Amino acid sequence: MNMTPGGNLPVPNQTLIVRIQSGAPVDVSAFRLYASGKVNGDSDMVFYGQTASDDRTVIYATAGNSTSFTVDLTRLRPDVEKIAFTATCDGQQTIANLQRLSIQVDANNEVVANGNVDINGRPEAALILGELYRRNGSWKFRFIAQGFNGGLKPLAEHFGVDIADSTPTPTPAPKPAPTPAPSSVNLSKVSLTKEKPAISLTKKDDFGKIRINLDWHRESKSGGSGLLGGLFGGNKGIDLDIGAFVELQGGHKSVIQALGNGFGDFNRMPYVELQGDDRTGDVAGGEWIFVNGREWKNIKQVLIFAFIYEGVPNWSKTDGVVTIHVPEQPPIETRLTDGNNGRGMCAIARLVNENGSIKVERLNEFFKGHRDMDNAYGWGFRWTAGSK
Repeated sequence: MNMTPGGNLPVPNQTLIVRIQSGAPVDVSAFRLYASGKVNGDSDMVFYGQTASDDRTVIYATAGNSTSFTVDLTRLRPDVEKIAFTATCDGQQTIANLQRLSIQVDANNEVVANGNVDINGRPEAALILGELYRRNGSWKFRFIAQGFNGGLKPLAEHFGVDIADSTPTPTPAPKPAPTPAPSSVNLSKVSLTKEKPAISLTKKDDFGKIRINLDWHRESKSGGSGLLGGLFGGNKGIDLDIGAFVELQGGHKSVIQALGNGFGDFNRMPYVELQGDDRTGDVAGGEWIFVNGREWKNIKQVLIFAFIYEGVPNWSKTDGVVTIHVPEQPPIETRLTDGNNGRGMCAIARLVNENGSIKVERLNEFFKGHRDMDNAYGWGFRWTAGSK
């Protein structure tokens, strides 16, 4: 149902998918709100830097210019009264620069609510798009499309989120350690591009669990009978897989991928593990690889790649994005923007051990297959045809 701003309608009390789509990059967030109209804590904000609420009732996923939130209404705490969804522009951009902007609610793979924002001439850098809210024990969705002055930081603070100050401050003279203050949300993120292809993280003894996510356009994952379904082979859809080449300090090399059931191991060599294989497109968050940051001293490099296992190689329609989450660091993302259609494999990024630090390099190079990519980077594996 197409809605006008201010309109509302009932939604089923179940797991819903809230999708926000735009014609240009925009940062999208969700806020769990209580009777005060504000969050109770920083874990109530879900966005690119914190992709799930503490109880995982709200989960964020993004691919290209499409962002989705999986919201399990049945498991929300009873004191949660609303979930607000917002969009904010980077830099000096305004909503008018987005070309298009919409929010929709899906239940059981059907659209139950849809709102298209009139962006013409809008000078704001942020919008409150809509909200799910309780009313007399039931849930409703309201399309809002209300402008908000400022960017993500003032918008988050409006909802009561404590934002970390990114401005360095002088180091004070040593004093007795005070009671630790509550942690604050860090809104920073790093995008690797042609102009800025690498970043180095400070050396640590333990980097914790490093999580690497591959996500892509929902419609291209699920296929369908429309335009995207035709591009990717009818109803069968596309199977886009993530994998990794891993080299340890002693020279041992491994391939981590679902093809051939090479899922790896997080706690033992090679300290890198693929978390399942999303062949259906039903997994909201895409595919994940975990790297054991406690063992980073034993890892020389990890090369992250993706390949199209099924479907027509058409990278320009996947809107693929890889995000690297290192504890206590801003998320690092790189987008598969320069795809060579017809070549089904992409070397995405490389994590290199530089004297104990992590250097993350954007690669974004495309190949016909595993053997060609191996030859280009000199790994020296022996390749045979495989299946999964």
